[in-house]
Amino acid sequence: MVERTSMVDGRSSRKKALLCPGCRRLVSADETTCPFCGLPKPGSRWKNTVFTRVFDSGDRLVNAIIAANAVMFVLSLLISSRGFQLSGNPMTFLSPDSQGLLRLGATGAIPIDRLHHWWTLGSASFLHGGILHIVFNMLALRQIAPLVIREYGTHRMVVIYTLSGVGGFLLSYLAGVNFTIGASSAVCGLIGAALYFGKSRGGIYGRAIYRQVGGWALGIVLFGLVVPGINNWAHGGGMAAGMLLGLLTGYHERKRANRLHRLLGVMCMAGTALILLWAVFTGLVSRI
Repeated sequence: MVERTSMVDGRSSRKKALLCPGCRRLVSADETTCPFCGLPKPGSRWKNTVFTRVFDSGDRLVNAIIAANAVMFVLSLLISSRGFQLSGNPMTFLSPDSQGLLRLGATGAIPIDRLHHWWTLGSASFLHGGILHIVFNMLALRQIAPLVIREYGTHRMVVIYTLSGVGGFLLSYLAGVNFTIGASSAVCGLIGAALYFGKSRGGIYGRAIYRQVGGWALGIVLFGLVVPGINNWAHGGGMAAGMLLGLLTGYHERKRANRLHRLLGVMCMAGTALILLWAVFTGLVSRI
């Protein structure tokens, strides 16, 4: 927040100014409505909290998601019965055991049908089976997220990421997958949204995006067919959910971000935070 000084009847008048949480333009803190984007009461205290400021920057948002994944990964190692396993096999190096992952919110038929842990549909996207697993997924997130943020904005990106992860794991549960984790379902949702954007927008830019992201999607499909143990149901479900959410929420050139998008983004962020806090609590106190 900054102060602007002006002269009124020969006297100095100070007005507090801030960046509107909706459009990031400089406005007066006492404005009833942002003159640029129409956001009501842009100077409201709750709209400028640490929690909501994570939406101000795409880099800050991506870093927050990566940090949450890293924290959950370290915690899964700490509560694992085998601890920090330093195996010579890169596929099992620093990998938590299934018991620790189950306690922290792995999803699938076993957690949902036997334990009735439906909340794991939201927590499983932040758990990983090893150091290579989390590194590859976070690199993929770092690659695709800036594109989705640029075309959809931070709030819609959070909606797409969160709900695509849930949608992909829900489909894999319905397909009978017993135990599954990983951010790839949510990342595939971002790929699906980017595919929809490229196909819908068209033109040189849209076709270039569609071809580039289509190559990533094809690579994921081939990887899933060749490498055993890959949850292709979650990948496919996440990608389909991302396309649908891209259609429903719209992108900047078709639909400007509005109050509903911001509300949904904050709700998805808050819901994810609550689920992860519950996952940490159950992981520390449960004896599954």
